[in-house]
Amino acid sequence: MEIMRIVVTGPVGSGKSTFIRTISEIEVVDTDCRATDEVATLKQKTTVAMDFGRLQFGPNVALHLYGTPGQERFDFMWDLLIRRAHAFILLVSSHRPQDFRAARRVSAFVRHRAKIPMVIGLSHADNPNAWPAEEIAIALGYLSPHGRPPMVPVNALDPASVAAALASLVRAYGRYQASQAMCS
Repeated sequence: MEIMRIVVTGPVGSGKSTFIRTISEIEVVDTDCRATDEVATLKQKTTVAMDFGRLQFGPNVALHLYGTPGQERFDFMWDLLIRRAHAFILLVSSHRPQDFRAARRVSAFVRHRAKIPMVIGLSHADNPNAWPAEEIAIALGYLSPHGRPPMVPVNALDPASVAAALASLVRAYGRYQASQAMCS
């Protein structure tokens, strides 16, 4: 059986833990603790090490889903988790432009350490204050559609939406593998 390691990352409150809980076929292993800093204004608990879930994706492939903490002070976990990942999804809260800079930092940190496919998941895209995908892409530093990773709306509470985002990421990984094979 092939195991594909997927990292789910992004700023605090973007839906990483919910994303994994929604789709995992096992009880999610989490490291949630009571938020004691500015995060407490957003939510009561926060991830301090990682979340882990699993999903059988076809008869011979299992996805291992690793969720990172959102706070930069836990970036050592970002580093540990991304090093063996096959691909990652960056979750961005579409309705919180104040988080776009943090999302850009997370993305740069991860892309600096691993040259792997990514998808940008736009959470809360149904919120009336959500920014359009094109404007979020620009805020994240993707000024041109060329070279921009796929961007998909994600409702972290909806299994079909989470599955669609993961399918998009698996397709991106397949394209990446094919391009690597052509270069060999």
